[in-house]
Amino acid sequence: MTLKPENSKNGALDRLKWSLAFVLLLAGLLGNHYYSEVSMLVRSFVWLVLLAMAMFVASTTTKGGKVLDFFRDAQMELRKVVWPTRDETMQMTLVVGAMVIVLALFLWGMDGILVWLIGWLTGQRG
Repeated sequence: MTLKPENSKNGALDRLKWSLAFVLLLAGLLGNHYYSEVSMLVRSFVWLVLLAMAMFVASTTTKGGKVLDFFRDAQMELRKVVWPTRDETMQMTLVVGAMVIVLALFLWGMDGILVWLIGWLTGQRG
């Protein structure tokens, strides 16, 4: 199997970009540890800047672009969702609550019957 020249060029460039993103994250971790006497506010700001840079570099790769496309598509689908009204939400909550109570009572009754039956079968109850 041979790779197309543009694919191998993109693959090498993507590996370089992923390496750069990894180095940025590693620099943030090591810098945070090495400069532990510096204010937490400054270290947090530098860490966030390095994290943003790493995410930007990663987003320019092929896989990073696919992840961004996925999030864009998910956001578009989320806009299409029809959310229930407050009344519908309250009604469904009451229905679910009532069903939980009914099922709990049913299971409690079945448990009592089975305990009595097993006690009767084993001779532990008269």
